[in-house]
Amino acid sequence: MAVMKKADYGEAVNIKAAPFGKRDKIGYMFGDLGNCFILGLVNSFVTIYYTNVLGIAGSTLGTLFLIARFIDAFTDVTIGRLADVAKLTPQGRFRPWIRKAKYPFCIICIVLFLPFVNDFSMIGKLVYVTITYLSYGILLSCINIPYGSLASAISPAPDDKASLSTFRSVGSAIGGATTGLLIPIFMYTSIGSGQKQISGMHFFYISIACAVIAFISYNLTYHFTTERVQVKKTNNVSLKEMFKSISINKPLIALILTDMFVVINQSAFGTMISYLFNDFYKNNVALSISEFFAYGCPIILAPFANKIIKEFGKKEASSVTLLASSVIFFLLYFLKIQNVWLYLALMFLGTVCYSFFNLMVWAFITDVIDYHQYISHYREDGTIYAINSFARKVGQALAGGLSGWLLALIGYQSSTVGGAVQSQAVKDRIYDVANLLPAFLLLVAVLILFFAYSLTKSKMNKISAELKEINKD
Repeated sequence: MAVMKKADYGEAVNIKAAPFGKRDKIGYMFGDLGNCFILGLVNSFVTIYYTNVLGIAGSTLGTLFLIARFIDAFTDVTIGRLADVAKLTPQGRFRPWIRKAKYPFCIICIVLFLPFVNDFSMIGKLVYVTITYLSYGILLSCINIPYGSLASAISPAPDDKASLSTFRSVGSAIGGATTGLLIPIFMYTSIGSGQKQISGMHFFYISIACAVIAFISYNLTYHFTTERVQVKKTNNVSLKEMFKSISINKPLIALILTDMFVVINQSAFGTMISYLFNDFYKNNVALSISEFFAYGCPIILAPFANKIIKEFGKKEASSVTLLASSVIFFLLYFLKIQNVWLYLALMFLGTVCYSFFNLMVWAFITDVIDYHQYISHYREDGTIYAINSFARKVGQALAGGLSGWLLALIGYQSSTVGGAVQSQAVKDRIYDVANLLPAFLLLVAVLILFFAYSLTKSKMNKISAELKEINKD
């Protein structure tokens, strides 16, 4: 029987459940593994499918994706708010969203790649693509925002939340690496004479496989996790009160800005590094290896992450690693390394360093959620997670524009016949931008985190102890 304790905004529910353990960690890991099987397919390959199978112009898709990102950003906040004000169920506040939303979300993944759409007129294709792609974005918010918010409800302990963040990143890495490796192998069909072309039917089969794996993963997340931090709200917070309370949550604002700069770095650096290895080093093997750094680094760091934060704290360790990464990229800029393998080795060290923040970012978010309750007495897990998600999507959009502007600024010559030969001056500028960009972005990120984010290890331990006292029997 659950015991309740009255709070300013509702009733804290004490759940009689098994202690937090491996079951929760594994269950939570499968949630992002499932996410990334679908995200890996759609984010990386839907553009190729639309242009090479359905024959839709890239400029048209650019407009569609821009509109979709704006809609997605506001949908995230809306879903977060709906989850926060929804009636608390015996299964918790966020797990029921995963249980229900997995059906339409996995179905829309398949619907995006239905093979008979290729027989439509161009207007029919555009209408179909617009409706299904926008629906995909909305349904993604319906499952991803509650999933992200779930971490703060599984356990009140900071170390447990750090473990969930680590396992989530491992799940993401497994899903992203698997789709990135296997989809390019299976998306082609032979057309004779040793030639291959992209197959719409193969994409349809791939979408079914990804949807099935995601569906199973979401089921494991639902059944293996338990919401131990629950609040039955007697009075929903008005939007005015909510945004007023958020405006005084300075660590949240600092985290949003730090995360945005790291996200811009990831996206823009990922783009520029392709040009670096293609035009400056002319080494596609090194490019392929570098692509796996984003997936491999979290897996490499995962076994050590909890020990590091228990010893030093999330803010403290992340500040040091972000600063180290910035220093490495500044060194790469000044050294102007000509040996591609030496560059790749040092770039790997820089990537490992800033990946530690990515490994911990979900734990940072659960900390600012707890801090929000601590200073305002409002438990708004979904809304706060959604606001950070909104900022990340803004960062991704800015990164896309930044990469294009920088390429134009350095005089990069585009081509429709496989790539123009760039002048040595342009190649040198590519090297400079590819290294100065992460050096400056990560430096800004670490300055914000170190000086503006106040939730140190000792402070979070104090806050967690007080919140535990509030929620105890």
